[in-house]
Amino acid sequence: MPVTFQHTTLPNGLTIVAETDPEAHTAACGFFVRTGARDETLPIMGVSHFLEHMMFKGTAKRSAEEVNRDFDEIGATYNAFTSHEQTAFHAQVLPEFLPRALDILADILRPALREPDFDTEKKVILEEIAMYKDNPMWVLYETTMERFYAGHPMGFRVLGTEDTVGAMKPDQMRGYFEHRYSADNTVLSLAGRLDFNSTAATVLKMCSSWSKTGAVRDAAPPRIAQSDFTLDDPRINRAYMLLVAPAPAMQDERRYAAMMLAKVLGDPDNSRLHWALVEPGLADEAQAGYDPGDETGTFVVSATADPERLDEVGAIIDREIDHIAQNVTADDLERLRNKLATGVTLAGERPGGRMQRLGRMWPYLKKYLSLEEELAAINAVTLDDLRALAKDYPFEPRTVGRLVPKIG
Repeated sequence: MPVTFQHTTLPNGLTIVAETDPEAHTAACGFFVRTGARDETLPIMGVSHFLEHMMFKGTAKRSAEEVNRDFDEIGATYNAFTSHEQTAFHAQVLPEFLPRALDILADILRPALREPDFDTEKKVILEEIAMYKDNPMWVLYETTMERFYAGHPMGFRVLGTEDTVGAMKPDQMRGYFEHRYSADNTVLSLAGRLDFNSTAATVLKMCSSWSKTGAVRDAAPPRIAQSDFTLDDPRINRAYMLLVAPAPAMQDERRYAAMMLAKVLGDPDNSRLHWALVEPGLADEAQAGYDPGDETGTFVVSATADPERLDEVGAIIDREIDHIAQNVTADDLERLRNKLATGVTLAGERPGGRMQRLGRMWPYLKKYLSLEEELAAINAVTLDDLRALAKDYPFEPRTVGRLVPKIG
């Protein structure tokens, strides 16, 4: 039997979407909350990620140890993530354990937020922030995004800063949680072998007390800035470069062309930047990526090289960007179609991948796209589409950041 899409919205606004597959061997579930660094204010930057940690610290009926034990008892593969625009909590289990997995996830999404746990976890977050300061490309990425988005929350640091996390109070977290973690700001994504109607009835009982708050996001395209800067660090001996420029939003049908254009330019194994920089030994690595967001998107180009060659590397990156529209070929397009089709299909082979795809996509599009429809959209991209996109999004305006060794 084919995979079937099903969808309902509970009276409190909680949306449930599913791809059911009676022939699957597992079932997957995930709560996707439409909140992240983008929805924070400056004084509480990092609260979304902090909250993700707090979800696993216990609830009114489970301690932190019991949360972990209960997941382990059903053999669940589970995790969570926080981004600029989403926070998600998900699990994959054998089909008979889906109700128990949902019970655990629904429970932890209403955390106790006890002050002793808050104080303990704050130290963990501060240690994580300190750890990432030892990652040169991460440091450069955060600074470049801050400058590119020119004060807009899309440039906020997902982890927050030592100052914002260090000063955060439990009441600030509770206020953010009560407004943003509402039923009508959450999507439950399901996939695999499950009875949709029965599962929806179970979720209704579990989540009926969740309130509707009317939480919204300012999705107006953010103002962006053009800048060029250099940082230095005495602890490093390689040079790092990062370029950020506007790209189509998630809601833009040109996102498939943008995905392909980024791969033509900077796929890790076979791309213009690989053959111009990595293969001849001018750079340790050089890549380009496309990151679609809510009414905004970015192209990100990165490179690591010997400090003395960084200017040369930057000039070659500029050259490849300037010529990408003219140089892209039919062979490039065919190769990318096959590679992207393989990647999309592999991600959809298991319920866990389908659940992730559905949960990440629905909050943006508010409509269902099957795996087959996505493959068709990828295959429909033409050379003219890529050239038109390169004209509409010429990697300008751009913010370029460099991190180099400090001399003396």
